[in-house]
Amino acid sequence: MGEPSFWQQQAETRPTRARLPGDREADVCIVGAGLTGLWTAYELKRAAPQLEVVVLEAEFPGFGASGRNGGWVLGELAGSSERWLARGGPDGAQAMTVAIRATVDEVGAVVAREGIECDFVKNGTLALGRSEPQLERLRARRLPDESWLDGAEVRHRVMAAGARGAVFSPHCARVQPAFLVQGLAEATERAGATIFEHSPVLAIGPGVARTAAGTVRARYVVRATEGYTAGLPGLHRRLLPMNSSMIITEPLGDEAWARIGWAGAETLRDEAHVFVYLQRTADGRIAIGGRGVPYRYGSRTDREGPVPAATVRELRARLVSLFPVCAQARIDGAWHGVLGVARDWMPGVELDRQSGLAWAGGYVGEGVAAANLAGRTLRDLILERDSELTRLPWVGARARDWEPEPLRFLGARSLYGLYRIADSLESRRGRPSAVARLADRVTGR
Repeated sequence: MGEPSFWQQQAETRPTRARLPGDREADVCIVGAGLTGLWTAYELKRAAPQLEVVVLEAEFPGFGASGRNGGWVLGELAGSSERWLARGGPDGAQAMTVAIRATVDEVGAVVAREGIECDFVKNGTLALGRSEPQLERLRARRLPDESWLDGAEVRHRVMAAGARGAVFSPHCARVQPAFLVQGLAEATERAGATIFEHSPVLAIGPGVARTAAGTVRARYVVRATEGYTAGLPGLHRRLLPMNSSMIITEPLGDEAWARIGWAGAETLRDEAHVFVYLQRTADGRIAIGGRGVPYRYGSRTDREGPVPAATVRELRARLVSLFPVCAQARIDGAWHGVLGVARDWMPGVELDRQSGLAWAGGYVGEGVAAANLAGRTLRDLILERDSELTRLPWVGARARDWEPEPLRFLGARSLYGLYRIADSLESRRGRPSAVARLADRVTGR
């Protein structure tokens, strides 16, 4: 494939932008033209058009996770409810829930206002339980405004094999992620920001972002590098680059869709410990993703390497397990990418007023909506606004760094190894496995 993901291949063409030509001055320099960096630039220019905002991107907008993800604009944030309570108390935790759920509609409003054609459909998400332990987990974590569906009600929406129940949340939309990020990049430029492509940043410091071609000096420097943060000097252990892989089918015919249902195009996931996530695309395909090889030694990203054949086979097997009619479907694409994970498995936003250094990330794979919320929060922090967003409990909360190697490798690999064992035990015994709780304790999740 000529692009890092099928989504980007499907987009076919994109604008070609200049490299940073040399030294430059700005009010705000943003490192990374993924969703976090672009939303921050877009919001800053709309709120304060006089600001000079420069975005530096190592490849092109959406090259990383923003153009490779499952296309879920999800109104949830990573992290357990207990940890959000510990960070912000009941009021703070509730404020985070309200803010991220409202963000789904915020993204939809910008998509409509800017005319971004990205197949945005807000029909919610279904978490499927296919065993008694999975049903128990779903019941335990269901929130008051989420609906419980029994097996018959699930089958009315989607004929997922073995689904015995589900939790439905209305707070999710489906998008084609490459279309979204490319449209947002163009909207950001229309708002007046400047994006330089193929300008990898070699180092970040107070007031400076250094590239091989020149240095951008700015009052504020925003790090929006998510899973690629480990490549910057001094930040090798700040965020762990967790790998996720995806495959996508050919367009399925009317007969197959008649047997699958899924007319609402809700996003889907199962409640296995090593879960998979799916969407029905606008052109009648099924895209499915999962962790695959979760982590590479030394925080390597291998961002252009081929997806291991075993991972493709596993994802295809999980797809056929859910939808047997897909057994003969052609696979039209396979790709992978990295997402950022903080040591406490929770996202954060931060601005050091003295140094002017800011960052946002650690979304643990739930960043399509969270990046918008982070961008609006960084906007208010940079503009020194005291707002509901700047008082959210993820502001200023930074986890300790990850352990050095080989402990980091052993911890990340053991997590998913133990989860796979837990899934196997649960499928055989029909009751929750203590192995998953052990995995959570071992890794601090």
